[in-house]
Amino acid sequence: MVASPPSFELLGTDPESSARRGVLHTGHGAVPTPAFMPVGTQGTVKGCTIDLLRQTGTTMLLGNTYHLALRPGADVVAELGGLHRFMGWDGPILTDSGGFQIFSLERLCRVTDQAVEFRSHVDGSRLALSPERAIALQEALGSDVAMVLDHVVALPCPGDEVRAACERTIAWAARCRGVASRRDQLLFAIVQGGLEPDLRAWCARELVTLDFAGYAVGGLSVGETAEEMYRMVEVTCPWLPADRPRYLMGVGRPEDILEAVRRGIDLFDCVLPTRNGRNALAFTATGPLRLRNARHSRDPRPLDPRCSCPACRHSRAYLHHLFRAGEMLGPMLLTLHNLTYYQALMASIRTAIEAGEYVEFSRQQLAQLRPQEG
Repeated sequence: MVASPPSFELLGTDPESSARRGVLHTGHGAVPTPAFMPVGTQGTVKGCTIDLLRQTGTTMLLGNTYHLALRPGADVVAELGGLHRFMGWDGPILTDSGGFQIFSLERLCRVTDQAVEFRSHVDGSRLALSPERAIALQEALGSDVAMVLDHVVALPCPGDEVRAACERTIAWAARCRGVASRRDQLLFAIVQGGLEPDLRAWCARELVTLDFAGYAVGGLSVGETAEEMYRMVEVTCPWLPADRPRYLMGVGRPEDILEAVRRGIDLFDCVLPTRNGRNALAFTATGPLRLRNARHSRDPRPLDPRCSCPACRHSRAYLHHLFRAGEMLGPMLLTLHNLTYYQALMASIRTAIEAGEYVEFSRQQLAQLRPQEG
């Protein structure tokens, strides 16, 4: 692996918690942290054009190596100028390695120490994904941050299986690091270990010795409780270097983001704001709203009078009508609203950390996030 220059600037830490304010520097721009990355699995954030996505305040996106390798193919993306040019996004992009699909597509894959072999959910064809292949695909895609291939297991899980997956993750991380060659691509390792504090700490220590540009806490939000997840973040972060970004993979409930930031996490991604938007659930500062509920059918108010997104130029009654009528504009508008809400939340989090007031800020936010009646 070619050594990369320092990519993360730690600007400060909240005096009463482990919340951190920083900047991740990439070849396609700087990302103020804590930050939330919308999920663009197949080179698109569903229902959202690139221009509108920029208007939400988004600075960094996530793409998925497994899905892009199947369609249209990493070679096609590379031939057309890389993932940034292919999708028309000039900001930073992080690509997941495909390790999560070992969990989500468990019935369609076979894992060995050498590689994982998938049977495509699209056409049944075979895709062998080794650590070396995962890096080659991500280098072809040209993302700013590439993730090592890891082994994700569902929770709860027998201890021997968790340990085996953890050992495999460390071995795969070393192999990924050994073949990574792009100077303009940061490589992040992923800490596994299930719900075992000792395994989490051991995995983190082993990965830190390999000196990655950043470290993710993986294998969570896969069946455990919120309190179990918070505990794993608590036992992992102290083992990670302070001068590298920390990324909690696949976690995105607003309350989980607030709790994880307090414990020292810098980066997040999740399908929640976009998936829920497509299913008529809007996030607001005072809790979620379900727009299919009949109580909104005559409500003239916007979702949030303080929000400037396109959805909030309309009434709740109109948005309710769009979903009841099956109009595609409804999911599109709520997707934009939810992403705008998330980016505004992250901006407020950064401001609170800078002011040294994060603990009180998060307490107030969590109190407001109790679900509304509809």
